[in-house]
Amino acid sequence: MPDLIKGNAVIGQSGGPTAVINQSLVGVIEGLRSAGAGTSGNPIKKILGMRHGVTGLVNDDLYDLTDYPHDRLQLLARTPSAGLGSTRDKPDAAFCEKIFEACLKHDIRYFFYIGGNDSSDTCRIVNELSNEKGYELRCFHIPKTVDNDLMINDHTPGFPSAARFVAKACMADFLDNISLPGIKINVIMGRHAGFLTAASALARRDDRYEYEGSSTDGPQLIYLPEVAFDTERFIEDVATMFDRHGRCHIAVSEGIADKDGNSIGGQLIKNGQTDAHGNLQLSGSGALGDALSDLLKAKLKPVGGKAVRVRADTFGYVQRCFPDQSPVDMKEARGVGRYAARLATSGDVDGSVAIIRTSPIGEGQPYACKYQRIELSDVAAKTKHMPAEFIEGHNNVSQKFLDYCRPLVGDLPLYERI
Repeated sequence: MPDLIKGNAVIGQSGGPTAVINQSLVGVIEGLRSAGAGTSGNPIKKILGMRHGVTGLVNDDLYDLTDYPHDRLQLLARTPSAGLGSTRDKPDAAFCEKIFEACLKHDIRYFFYIGGNDSSDTCRIVNELSNEKGYELRCFHIPKTVDNDLMINDHTPGFPSAARFVAKACMADFLDNISLPGIKINVIMGRHAGFLTAASALARRDDRYEYEGSSTDGPQLIYLPEVAFDTERFIEDVATMFDRHGRCHIAVSEGIADKDGNSIGGQLIKNGQTDAHGNLQLSGSGALGDALSDLLKAKLKPVGGKAVRVRADTFGYVQRCFPDQSPVDMKEARGVGRYAARLATSGDVDGSVAIIRTSPIGEGQPYACKYQRIELSDVAAKTKHMPAEFIEGHNNVSQKFLDYCRPLVGDLPLYERI
């Protein structure tokens, strides 16, 4: 029998929910069950779920998943959003003590936390506290974030499905834009990393290249937080595109910032709410899109003096859990959960799971990846940004980014245009 310690396992979900976070939950359960958890004589007696993350743990709000029916587990895996409920709580020293006391109370020896960089930091803190107390607690972080900003990971579960939504939404929105030409701005999630906004470029179709040369499909302008945003240059970009085509389709990250690193949204959103991690809730407001729209209306002066038609949408939370999951995302989200359980039941005492791409990035290249254990400190409270090779100029993405992202999101539809 593998090196198992006697006690119970607990699983929590934290941060923003995604379309595939329940795949990871089910993956952990399946991995523990394959090691015999919950069966007679096995050291792992129960598999417990925290309601709303560590908040549920300290409040004794736990759900027994040990014998959860197999058919319902498979349906849960395909269900978007966090089945156990999520939380934005960031444990301080006092809260960590409560977590530790709850682990003692419920005889928890296996701790799994599914989430992003703040969640991995929570897992790190809990792990360090248990080590200080001399209490063996096997702590494993399982990656999840639509922002795709976890260090070392090639990409993170949740991103491919959210990127798929962004690509298809921008595709449909562009077709709307050419039907009734004007200027359209879409504000997309991404506080510090522009991966999700960059995925809007997949909306550009290549089925008209033979007729027009390079595609004029939108979004024609893409603004990422990794590139300093200049309002005057933005106005010039839009004016040039509008004069050329009589329309302009734009994707903007909610996290765009000026040359000094000051958030444009932060400057415009008045009395905005912050979460427990101190993050301004950018996706809960349409202020950025409205402000950019008003700016263009005021500054653009077309021939004839007729006001330019400008509209803006903020995609907001709908990006996270839209029920059109990427096939790769579903498989890998389940895989990282199973891998974490395998690590914990094979003798490892802590760590985070990373997705590592093993195939080269390039058009037509087959896609392959592997799962790998990394240190909690490698990912906790750190942010990965879009690499320079994925960015083209100040308002576009490179072909290498498209080659990187395309196999993750899955097949996208082709449409006819007259």
